[in-house]
Amino acid sequence: MTEGPRRVVVTGTGIICPLGNDVHTVWRRLLAGESGIAAITRFDASRMPTRIAGEVKGFDPEDFIEKRAARRMDPYSQYAVATAHQAADDAGLDIAAEPELIGAVVASGGGGLGTFEQQSRVLFEHGPGRLSPFFATMMIPNMAAAQVSLELGLKGPLSAVSTACAAGASAVGDAFEIVRRGAAEAMLAGGAEAPVNETGVAAFAAMRALSTRNDAPAEACRPFDAGRDGFVLGEGAGILVLEELEHARARGARIYAEIVGYGMAAEAFHVALPDETGESQARAMAAALREAGLPPDEVDYVNAHGTSTPAGDVAETRALKIAFGARAKQVPVSSTKSMTGHLLGAAGAIEALFCVRAITDGVVPPTINLTDPDPACDLDYVPNAARVVAVRTAMSNSFGFGGHDVSLVFRRFAD
Repeated sequence: MTEGPRRVVVTGTGIICPLGNDVHTVWRRLLAGESGIAAITRFDASRMPTRIAGEVKGFDPEDFIEKRAARRMDPYSQYAVATAHQAADDAGLDIAAEPELIGAVVASGGGGLGTFEQQSRVLFEHGPGRLSPFFATMMIPNMAAAQVSLELGLKGPLSAVSTACAAGASAVGDAFEIVRRGAAEAMLAGGAEAPVNETGVAAFAAMRALSTRNDAPAEACRPFDAGRDGFVLGEGAGILVLEELEHARARGARIYAEIVGYGMAAEAFHVALPDETGESQARAMAAALREAGLPPDEVDYVNAHGTSTPAGDVAETRALKIAFGARAKQVPVSSTKSMTGHLLGAAGAIEALFCVRAITDGVVPPTINLTDPDPACDLDYVPNAARVVAVRTAMSNSFGFGGHDVSLVFRRFAD
């Protein structure tokens, strides 16, 4: 390994989300403006004020994981392992040949929330003697990262990140820094979440953070629209393979894009509400561009955090205006959460993947359900239809509860 910062490229991708269980399907449906949000089927949601979510559909963990091992994982870990297999296969990584040089950073905001809910019922109804011996190792939020390492045989740097809704982006950024400084040759980076259960839905509903547009699920998530009334929970996972450039070249890997910037900032404002000025979010964007060595004028597309909350969308609009100045209204910005829902700790990972695909395919996904724009949200949000754009540089924004602001910058690979 060489000393000093090294170039880091994306050589593999994997995804499971409400739009599908592979990258090709998800990207096709995303560009078609299809919604993955529907009525909740996982449990009887009739007593909930919110009865809709973005559920993963048709997923069989045994397609990726041995049956006994899968039974000892919470769904969030199953999603992580499955997408890690997808990404590693896509990258053509020979992990067995150099396991000490390949690691993982996998994020989660809630960890094994479904396991916690189910085992809590066992505890209160039947007593501690009936708890599963795997309760702790299924529930804790580092276990997705641990299971990815165990299942794929990764022996390089291993970490888990929990920065709420920014966690997936934090994981990608942290893995970028690990490879860049020479601590690994490749890292599997992303996030996983499985919050669509009674506890998850009830918790966010109690905050009045969720949309209650139950009669029109596909129209419920409407970022930047005047009729938005909250976010919609989603679930799934996204993983990117980040690899040192010369290592990727040496093995003839296909290179999708280069990751060039990672910026963070803290709002120090509120446990859940964003700073309405947008100043901290703008600082995260500026930090990512500074690390990339790029001026704002070179950004061709922004995948917004865009959660469809009344306060959040306005704050991000203001942040984009600060970050891009007079050019803000010329930069295409879209919120793919309008179709996937909000995957919490996995959101930043799948949205980083969408930025990579925008670069490789020269098309940006739309913000659907944007029919009556909020006057306070007056940027180009690519309403309702995908758009052909020659994307050389893309930015992905992720902002988490507690004031965790993260921006990532990806660039078309060039020698």
